[in-house]
Amino acid sequence: MTNEEIIELAKQAGFPRGMAEILGMKGPNKFAKLIAEKEREECAKLCDYVYNNIVTDEHIKNMAFKIRARGQE
Repeated sequence: MTNEEIIELAKQAGFPRGMAEILGMKGPNKFAKLIAEKEREECAKLCDYVYNNIVTDEHIKNMAFKIRARGQE
């Protein structure tokens, strides 16, 4: 994700004027990575829940593993 994309997303999210630029300049990768990490973990948790409570299909279990692995690249 580029600095410009992060700034645009922060603006769309309603960050105050100047804050979007600060996010884009002072830690774009860290900010974006934290958000992506949280989103990946929530998706993986949903896969875990489905596997443990609804369908015990190995494909579901593997999806959770692959989602979490994306953060390790």
